[in-house]
Amino acid sequence: MFDPVLHTTHLTIGYNGEKNPEPVLKDLNLSVYPKDLIAMLGPNGCGKSTLLRTLSGLQKPLSGCIRINGEDIRKKSVKEKAKIISLVLTEPVRAGGVTVVDLVSMGRYPYVGWPGTLTQNDKDKIAEAVYRMGLEGYENRFVSELSDGERQRVMIAKALVQDTPVILLDEPTAHLDLNNRVEIISLLRSISVNMSKSIILSTHELELALNLTDRIWLINKDLGLFDKTPGEITTDNLLNKVFPSRLFRFNQKGKMEFG
Repeated sequence: MFDPVLHTTHLTIGYNGEKNPEPVLKDLNLSVYPKDLIAMLGPNGCGKSTLLRTLSGLQKPLSGCIRINGEDIRKKSVKEKAKIISLVLTEPVRAGGVTVVDLVSMGRYPYVGWPGTLTQNDKDKIAEAVYRMGLEGYENRFVSELSDGERQRVMIAKALVQDTPVILLDEPTAHLDLNNRVEIISLLRSISVNMSKSIILSTHELELALNLTDRIWLINKDLGLFDKTPGEITTDNLLNKVFPSRLFRFNQKGKMEFG
């Protein structure tokens, strides 16, 4: 059995209010292994983005510990964190006159500084990321000229170039059409398997998550976080507990039924 790449111990996340801490999720003991593709699902406001920001080191936990490859991320500098964990946020890409290859190359910043001279190894990693994300032939196009799906692939390529064991993505399929949503999740599946990356993404794409991911972190602010396989999610009837509704319910295959 592999050791976990990322491990949390009694992790509580949330915000430091003016008078008292405001926890969102408490006492999380999570383990992420090599080649894991994990989807975070839950209602808006349940803590998905807060958890991603905390795991990445952008936001301090209220208590507990986060370790990557056995090392406490609190003891890492910003540059050191950028070598072990990469984060793709959901905000729209505003890159102006930057080309695809220029933006992807920025992922090598932790290794070469800014501005820095790219070595042949850096260039090889950039070329591999461009290939993995199906961006060959796009290298010299301006990012502002690309479709939303193409821009998202560029941002994931930039994360790949960081060469981190863990990649976090906040709603990578937001604002994309069906074809692009399926393509992005399928590419992430391929990356996790073929490049031994541990990938965690927040999403509202229930069907894609049930079909393409290894595990699901199903989150509800009142019930906490369930770490389950897709099969366990449906057979344990957890979807109806996390997404209670008088208008619909989920059957044993995870399909929504109305009435």
